[in-house]
Amino acid sequence: MDVSQTGIPGLVVVKPRVFGDSRGFFLETYSHKAFAAAGLDYDFVQDNHARSGPRGVLRGLHYQRPPATQAKLVWVTRGAVYDVAVDLRVGSPTYKKWFGIELSEDNFLRLMVPRGFAHGYVTLTENAEFMYKVDAPYAPAEDAGIAWNDPEIGVDWPVADPVLSEKDARQPLLAASGSPFVWNGSCCVP
Repeated sequence: MDVSQTGIPGLVVVKPRVFGDSRGFFLETYSHKAFAAAGLDYDFVQDNHARSGPRGVLRGLHYQRPPATQAKLVWVTRGAVYDVAVDLRVGSPTYKKWFGIELSEDNFLRLMVPRGFAHGYVTLTENAEFMYKVDAPYAPAEDAGIAWNDPEIGVDWPVADPVLSEKDARQPLLAASGSPFVWNGSCCVP
C-alpha cells in the first residue's frame, strides 16, 4: 500500500495494492501489520457501513468528544463521495484547515482520519456506499459536530444544495461550540 501525506499532520491518504484482471479484482481492505509498518498503528474495534440513495446527501461534519474520541479509516465500495476532514486540534499548525478528496469504488482510496478531526462527506453518485473502521465505539452522549457550511472553515463542497438530516442542518458553528481537542505535537489530547 502507498501512504500519501495531505499537508495536515496525521491525516493521510492510503492507496491499497489492487490486483485486477478480466475476472475482476482483489485487494486487502485492511492489514494491521501493513498499517503499523506505515506508522498507522490503530486498534480498530468497530466497522460501519452507510448507504445514501440520492446524489447530494451530505453527512457531517461529525466527531466524538473526549473521552470517546475516534480515529476513522474511511472508503467507498459503491459510487463516489467527496470526503472532508477538518483539523479541530487547537494549537495545531493546521487548526481549522480542511482537506477534501474524492473516494470512489473506482479509485479504491482510503482516508485515515485521526482523532481531533471533524469528518463528513457528500455523495457524488446515486446509491453511494461508505465504509469505515473506528478505533472506539460509538458513544451517543459524546456525539458532536459543526455546521457543514461554517464560513470560518470554508469547505468548498461540490454540491450547492445538499440533502441534510435534521441533526446536520442544525449543527453549530465552530465559534459557538468550540473545540474539545488540543494539539500535543503529533495528535491531540482532551
